Amino acid sequence: MSAAFGATQLPEEQERALRRAVRLAWGTLGFLATAIVLMYVVMGSSQAMRTAWAEDLLSLIPPVAFLVAVRVTRRRPSPGHPYGYHRSVGVGHLVAGTALLTMGLLLVWESASSLLAQEHPPVGVMVVLGHPVWSGWLMIAALAYTAVPPVLLGRAKLPLARTLHDRVLHADADMNRADWMTAVAGIVGVLGIGVGLWWADSAAALVISSSILKDGVTNVRTAVRALMDARATTVDGSDVHPLVGRVEEHLAAVPWVREGGVRLRDEGHVFHAECFVVPRDGTTPSLQALADLGGSVSALDWKLRDVVVVPVPELPGELLPQVTGDGPPDRSRVGDDRAGHDAG
Repeated sequence: MSAAFGATQLPEEQERALRRAVRLAWGTLGFLATAIVLMYVVMGSSQAMRTAWAEDLLSLIPPVAFLVAVRVTRRRPSPGHPYGYHRSVGVGHLVAGTALLTMGLLLVWESASSLLAQEHPPVGVMVVLGHPVWSGWLMIAALAYTAVPPVLLGRAKLPLARTLHDRVLHADADMNRADWMTAVAGIVGVLGIGVGLWWADSAAALVISSSILKDGVTNVRTAVRALMDARATTVDGSDVHPLVGRVEEHLAAVPWVREGGVRLRDEGHVFHAECFVVPRDGTTPSLQALADLGGSVSALDWKLRDVVVVPVPELPGELLPQVTGDGPPDRSRVGDDRAGHDAG
């Protein structure tokens, strides 16, 4: 495996994480293949089982998207794609999230319709090794089989997603970690049928499909924000990425810089950094000084690539901490507080 994303050579830690993440993705696909076949064989007419089976099918999308994105991002930049192919991670994330959102909506509608129609799903008897067995026990066994491995896989993938700054892998890990709830909801629904609660099956299906819908909404929102060049955030999209503050602190420490700001654009695994610096009065930085500053910014972290340094008479308005909403910037307090400078 190439130890690079395009022209970005990976440090040893990230290289090990990538190799392990690829192995886990293939392992996930192997497990899901067995789970999908097993669930299909025993699901019968249970709405909860059909919904859980559909979730297992959808769970194939994130690891496949991750493996495809990793392969595409290895391509080096070209005249047609001067920034490289890092955005394939965002495209894969959006595709996975859209599939989850669409299927979640359909499954919620189907589950709610079954509940309102008061459908009574029959759970019959299957012959296993010559002995009659209530199908519900087989369903419960299949659901139990799908409960534990995904949780372990998700726990293993999550730190790798942070190390690689890979949102597709992070979405996959989140879905895996929540799969035990699907299994528990399905088991409760099947047991409910067994004790005569006709509504338990549809209610369990509604819980499972709502979980799928929630995953879809969350991932589509995060993927769209990243593709629209929103400010750089952590891999889960919950906070401003700490590299924003680190870069600005680094710019402020340069002797000839009076103030500086940065726009970090999330390209996928790596960031494109536009550093704007206001030279101190009477200082005109040389080309070598600008190049050295760009190189020192790149050295802060392996994810900082395509760093450009632009000397300006004053910082662009969108980098000022006082800018809120669409109104004009307040320049009366420029330089008082650099926290949170980044691109919107």
